[in-house]
Amino acid sequence: MEAFTDWLFDTVALPKVGLPAIFVVSLISATLLPLGSEPAVFGYIKLNPGMFWPAILVATAGNTVGGAIDWWLGYAAKLAVVRYRQRRQHHEHEVEHAQHRPHPRKQHKPKLDAKYFRWMKRWGPPTMLVSWLPVIGDPLCTLGGWLRLPFWQSVFYMAIGKFLRYLVMTASLLWIPDSFWHGVGDAIRQWF
Repeated sequence: MEAFTDWLFDTVALPKVGLPAIFVVSLISATLLPLGSEPAVFGYIKLNPGMFWPAILVATAGNTVGGAIDWWLGYAAKLAVVRYRQRRQHHEHEVEHAQHRPHPRKQHKPKLDAKYFRWMKRWGPPTMLVSWLPVIGDPLCTLGGWLRLPFWQSVFYMAIGKFLRYLVMTASLLWIPDSFWHGVGDAIRQWF
């Protein structure tokens, strides 16, 4: 994985490519691969302060496209599971008929969706506002596809959340004095 990451950064090096590199890094970081895009966005804006808004918008677009890919992966996974279950039930039904066995009554289990993800179905696409969160954001987009939340509404809320994340994080890194960040780093080092 490290060799791939090194190759990727060499290929889309910020000084050479610029905004396309921001887009690619943001897109990849929105998939389930462990890659953060904030350092690339911050570094690019630090090198080119006049490109603040274009970089934020391009990073938001890349990250939102990555979230949409995650949504489609969840949707495709759900379809695959449904098809698998249908084939298995059909096969069991054929075996029962071939052996002339009576059809047993099957216990109806609550669906995985209804049992564990009721809150997400209740709130719907606005849950994608928090798709920017580290660790849970990308799986949340995948879960949105699994639950078949409306695609375009989900993408709309993903874009809002991701835009606000890039805006707040980059602005705070740029405009809060470095001495504050050094103090935070020193406090964290004292704990460990």
